[in-house]
Amino acid sequence: MTWDRSKGRPEPIRALNRIRELESGEPLVALSEVAPSVKIVRDAVIPFLRKTVAEMLESAAQSLPDGYQIGVIDAWRPFDRQVRIWTFMSECLDEARPDLTYAAKRRILCRFVAPVDQKAPPGHTTGAAVDVWLLDGSGEQIDVTAPFARLRGAPTYVFGLDPEAHRHRMILVEAMLAAGFSNCRDEWWHYSYGDAGWAVRMDKPECPYGRINLDPSLYTRQEEEWMALLKDRPNLFLEEGSPGSKPAKPS
Repeated sequence: MTWDRSKGRPEPIRALNRIRELESGEPLVALSEVAPSVKIVRDAVIPFLRKTVAEMLESAAQSLPDGYQIGVIDAWRPFDRQVRIWTFMSECLDEARPDLTYAAKRRILCRFVAPVDQKAPPGHTTGAAVDVWLLDGSGEQIDVTAPFARLRGAPTYVFGLDPEAHRHRMILVEAMLAAGFSNCRDEWWHYSYGDAGWAVRMDKPECPYGRINLDPSLYTRQEEEWMALLKDRPNLFLEEGSPGSKPAKPS
């Protein structure tokens, strides 16, 4: 499986760490107030983003053709949750590929979760990044990955998508890009504006958003929901053909 590497821009950790952070002080805002057209897909989502980012998300949602909606599957994250995600994914990869070196495992992990030990803060912890799905008019998820499953279809410009899945994926991509977001080319669902990832993708030397905190009492329920879901979360690296999975032995 390959993807069109001429589209999008890589964002190595060293490039992210070179971005100058000029925190604007812009607050986090509730999506229910600033982006009422989007649907919160998961109970564990903490529905806050920077004000400008939330306004851009609403603009993207309003620009979709009739019968489509934007579903939010992740928005702002507390740093503690980011650490838990990194730890969980690391343990999953250790289980799936104990034969890999530390450097090889880290390269795979950094494709799908921002590290928590670097100068550049993970995008979700800044309130600048949002993960989205394309939904139909009834709020059901539209397939944008067929014939691939999960991580195999993650690159935004992966080759081999079914025509209908590709058409729907591009509806989402074009709406988000037109609203001013940049896309992480390794993850079709991940968009941001104003964080270090955005700056690298847009060839800018600085960004207006750094790590930001929120009163924990505002997301106690979502944290409890997230911890409960983590207990049943599968190991995606064990899926055949996914990044990090062990190559099948020839028959």
